[in-house]
Amino acid sequence: MPSSDPYHHSKPPDSHVDESDSDLDIDLEELDPQPTDKNHHQQSGQPHHSRNSSEQRPPPSIALRNLRMGGLRRGAKRNGYGELGRSRDGNDEDADALLRHDDGNHGRHSAGSAAHDEDAGLLSEHGGGGRMRTSSGRRRRSFASDGLRNISMKLPSFMSGNSGDQSNHNEEQEQEEDDPSSSRLVAVGSSQSTRFPPNIISNAKYTAWSFLPVTLYNEFSFFFNMYFLLVALSQAIPALRIGYLSTYVAPLAFVLFITLAKEAYDDIERRRRDNEANSEEYTVLHFEDPGASLGINRPRKKMKSSHTRKGSKRLGVEVETDRLSDIQEEEEQAEGQGLRQLPASYVSEISKKSKDLKVGDVLKLTKGHRVPADVIILKCLAHESAANKETEEDGPAKEEVLLLDHIEHDDAGEGSSKNAEAPRENVNNGGGGGSSSGETFIRTDQLDGETDWKLRLASPLSQKLGTEELVRLRVTGGKPDKRVNEFVGTLELLPSRQDVTSGASYNPREGDDVKAAPLSIDNTAWANTVIASNATTLAVIVYTGPQTRSALSTSPSRSKTGLLEYEINSLTKILCFLTLFLSIVLVALQGFSTAKGNVWYVKIMRFLVLFSTIVPISLRVNLDLGKSVYSWFIQRDPGIPGAVVRTSTIPEDLGRIEYLLSDKTGTLTQNEMEMKKIHVGTVSYANEAMDEVATYVKQGFNLSSSASSASLALATPSSTYSAANVGATRTRREIGSRVRDVVLALALCHNVTPTSEEDENGQTVNSYQASSPDEIAIVKWTESVGLRLSHRDRKNIVLESAETGRPVVKVRILDIFPFTSEGKRMGIIVQFYEKLQPGNPSLGSSEIWFYQKGADTVMSSIVAANDWLDEETANMAREGLRTLVVGRKRLSLKEYQEFSAKHHEASLAISGREANMQAVVSQYLEHNLELLGVTGVEDKLQKDVKPSLELLRNAGIKIWMLTGDKVETARCVAVSSKLVARGQYIHTIAKLRRKDGAQDNLDLLRSKTDSCLLIDGESLAMYLTHFRHEFISVAVLLPTVVACRCSPTQKAEVAKLIKEYTKKRVCCIGDGGNDVSMIQAADVGVGIVGKEGRQASLAADFSIEQFHHLTKLLVWHGRNSYNRSAKLAQFVIHRGLIIAVCQTMYSIALKFEPEGLYKDWLMVGYATVYTAMPVLSLVLDKDVDEDLANLYPELYKELTSGSSLSYRTFFVWVFVSIYQGCLIQGLSQVLTGVDGPRMLAVSYTVLVLNELLMVAIEITTWHWVMVVSIVGTFLMYIVSIPFLGGYFDLQFILTLGFLWRVAAIAAISLIPTYAAKVIRRTMKPPSYRKVQGI
Repeated sequence: MPSSDPYHHSKPPDSHVDESDSDLDIDLEELDPQPTDKNHHQQSGQPHHSRNSSEQRPPPSIALRNLRMGGLRRGAKRNGYGELGRSRDGNDEDADALLRHDDGNHGRHSAGSAAHDEDAGLLSEHGGGGRMRTSSGRRRRSFASDGLRNISMKLPSFMSGNSGDQSNHNEEQEQEEDDPSSSRLVAVGSSQSTRFPPNIISNAKYTAWSFLPVTLYNEFSFFFNMYFLLVALSQAIPALRIGYLSTYVAPLAFVLFITLAKEAYDDIERRRRDNEANSEEYTVLHFEDPGASLGINRPRKKMKSSHTRKGSKRLGVEVETDRLSDIQEEEEQAEGQGLRQLPASYVSEISKKSKDLKVGDVLKLTKGHRVPADVIILKCLAHESAANKETEEDGPAKEEVLLLDHIEHDDAGEGSSKNAEAPRENVNNGGGGGSSSGETFIRTDQLDGETDWKLRLASPLSQKLGTEELVRLRVTGGKPDKRVNEFVGTLELLPSRQDVTSGASYNPREGDDVKAAPLSIDNTAWANTVIASNATTLAVIVYTGPQTRSALSTSPSRSKTGLLEYEINSLTKILCFLTLFLSIVLVALQGFSTAKGNVWYVKIMRFLVLFSTIVPISLRVNLDLGKSVYSWFIQRDPGIPGAVVRTSTIPEDLGRIEYLLSDKTGTLTQNEMEMKKIHVGTVSYANEAMDEVATYVKQGFNLSSSASSASLALATPSSTYSAANVGATRTRREIGSRVRDVVLALALCHNVTPTSEEDENGQTVNSYQASSPDEIAIVKWTESVGLRLSHRDRKNIVLESAETGRPVVKVRILDIFPFTSEGKRMGIIVQFYEKLQPGNPSLGSSEIWFYQKGADTVMSSIVAANDWLDEETANMAREGLRTLVVGRKRLSLKEYQEFSAKHHEASLAISGREANMQAVVSQYLEHNLELLGVTGVEDKLQKDVKPSLELLRNAGIKIWMLTGDKVETARCVAVSSKLVARGQYIHTIAKLRRKDGAQDNLDLLRSKTDSCLLIDGESLAMYLTHFRHEFISVAVLLPTVVACRCSPTQKAEVAKLIKEYTKKRVCCIGDGGNDVSMIQAADVGVGIVGKEGRQASLAADFSIEQFHHLTKLLVWHGRNSYNRSAKLAQFVIHRGLIIAVCQTMYSIALKFEPEGLYKDWLMVGYATVYTAMPVLSLVLDKDVDEDLANLYPELYKELTSGSSLSYRTFFVWVFVSIYQGCLIQGLSQVLTGVDGPRMLAVSYTVLVLNELLMVAIEITTWHWVMVVSIVGTFLMYIVSIPFLGGYFDLQFILTLGFLWRVAAIAAISLIPTYAAKVIRRTMKPPSYRKVQGI
């Protein structure tokens, strides 16, 4: 039988020409398929790919045409293959042939990629059973073989237990748990066989199960809470019971309730804020199998592309019709109708919340989107709008479209054999945009603190792939880790989606063409980075939730306890010891008798219960209420708009800060660069003088516009001199030439790409993209002085006049040498066009120039000798400007060709490639450059950063700056923000790898404790590992430390190290996700609401909007909170101690019997109704006003010593309590008798009056609430006396004798105390009294 070519030129669909039987042969085996065990396949679920000897020895074959039903064929309506094959098996071997680039003559027709339908298990068993033969002797499988087998063996879908949608099937399967210690396989766009953690952000401290155990443990870890628990439990023993059980249980329960309620509220608020972040909506691509959901209308937006045929029907078709269409489709293709393939999936857009995103989901991200999880970039699509227009013309209705796959099969001519032979992944040449190169920029300042934009690339394997075919990709990634600058993985393109979802069980079959490409950090975007490019980015999620880089770099939330709490805990232990001592002394004075009913140890226990007021349970209630008041003041302060208190348990610690650790990017700086100064050798330009630069540029590039557009002349470095001021002096002409040269160099020597986008009003806005904001600032400056970057691609740069819009400079890019942190410079070799013309000029026809810019430390040895560079760069550095030195060199054709050959040769070296290439550049280019000028770029500081830092330093706070940015950047910001004083010595330690050098640096710093230390992350790691104690002992002596290139964990480690070594309070402030660990490790964490994210704000104890708000938060609110709480705590201790002294005096009078003096309501009322409000009103007291606190920040410095609540002040109050208690109870007993309601009335009334007047004496600045609370409480006591008849002698209270006794005792108790305070203030006035008197 004569053989024919596998493809024919196209014929009309119903053509009867060439009806010979020789066009296609069919194997006889196809007519008699081998019987199979159907049940076996249904159980295993895995297709078997058998290969028999028929591959070696072709069986007899007959013409396929004899088996066809011609009438049906001709009568049937013709449809594309796309809508006829939705329930047929994807032939992996056919796909394999399509994927081979080098096998065009033996290409096999594809049966589509719908490998996930009902037939999959049945059809694939005979995958090798029958194959067609081509003229070359290769045999390929017939589409008819699928069709015939399916007719004879397939069950109708309603009888089959297997659903059509493989993705749903996968979701129903039992997923195995993810092992975080192993690498992972991620099926793109499909359900995963492994269960990965959900993509949830959580800053909550507790869960529903851990809340009670953790909070109760925290509460009873404090001594006085445990003490009161034991006292309350003791009342269950009848022999120890004194008064009502509720007297002791109720206060403890109330304290615990208040504390737990506050903790619960704080945590619920954290969860609410987390939920806001977790509910952020993202667009996800939904990939549906072509054979799935027939006849089901989906509401999702369909994504159209070249793989989706025009007029495709989504209605169900009968099985028999589908099989006939198999035959029709194959005949059409054999006759040359062209290959029409079924895509691997249909794509639609759905919206998902951040918390619902899963590993394998494909995200559609655009400019400004925060990346919600760690992703691998698959495609970057440019010029989306143009693509949409083309696509919408194809469809009958306007539908929202993601992208257009550019080559439509029909457009290339019907029956084009090129289409049939093209590999499937190359059908969409270039992916989503003919000009798209798979590049996108991301901002990582929220992750690592670096200000530079990072260039990220899509793998060429996925970039060139149609969006429908992305489901054939599989990503292999390493185990989750915290290294944000490293990633190693693999991207594989498999024959079908079923192969991808089979996971690790997939074994390549014979003939499968599995393509793989490496993945690196350049192909990734980690969670909390932000897309900075205008292009649409498609990315697949590989790590979610707690396994993302940012989450792994973040410490878990912890409960924070203020320093005041620990101090009061220590004082409570002293009081408890005092209670035990008193109890033993009183029993000892009576004698340790063991008579029945009078056992000595029972007496001691009863005394302990009686004296339990010495350790006041109300102390916790008052302090907690005070904290709530302070938090309310902070959040309502109009001077700190947007302030949020997230941890209301530590406001007093704001007044005790001694170390402030600050991030740089977004905290001290705005991350906005601005060109401030340019120096051209003899003259410097800044501010208004930039207008003169613009004049020179206008004159230098003022080309004639009269010439025809076809031959417009362009400026070159040589031609720019000619148009200079003709009548100007020689000096002025030289300056003008220098200015124009440096502006031209800056406009060309960069990696900036101009972009245009539409703003909210629909107007086109031009912007720039680059990895470094410095470069964007410089290019914006060249535009402001008249030379605009209008176009850039990989081959050319076009500059136009900003005034006229006319192109004035066009260059061809010959070589680019990008910036590296080691080289600290970037260069470019360009060839200038002399006129606008199509195509590139020949190398010898026009000027070739090498431009270079870089840091002065490296450029000073590259440029020609001069006498001004070092001085000028030093001047700019002192101003805090980031300097760049610009130079150029003209190359002859011979020089360039010689360089190019050597450079190419070096680039082919296997070992030492980078060093060899750099050596060639240094030899041929980097010497004797013409020095053009120096630029100074300012990193804009946040509002009022300089005065804020100065004020905090004067307040005695040592400031450290920890940043992930570069050493040079950190140095400039430290100088410009006045963190480093003018003329202060900066000792730099960078790239330290040897231990002996580490010790030498420490010795030097120990002798210069007034210097600033600038250290990089690598050196810091060395010190933290080997010289931990030595390093921190020196560092804490220095006024300022700047650490750069710090990882998030290093920042947290530094904070912990300072806390451990100094035992001082540490405050950390930041705005990015990379600062969360540091914020949580600090005693006080302050988060700034950043432009791009609120992670730091959510994880912090206090959230503010600007750095300068921190000064008010610390110097005003922090100082007040600590002073007020210290006074409140001491007063509550005094209130409890004085009643215990009264009890002691009473027991002594009763011959040491443990009988209660004030029982039941008198005890409860004293601690609540009769004294609570006046004492609590002390939280409104203030010693100075806000202006004085800011004017004299030294007042804050006093607090760091803890003098407001120290052992000295504590024992002063103990002495006052003993003095007043002895007088009140002793005189009451002397004047009215030892026992009886008269003594009780006098004693209790004086006690309440004494407390009210003591509050009044202690107040520094009166507030109306204080007056109301004191007067109101006294009136309340007067009103309640008639109801206290069970305790008092009401008849005696109405007599004059009662009044004079109360007045006399109160006067003796209060007057000496007040007199002592006045004398002490006069003799040694406190600092706040001094500044008030100035």
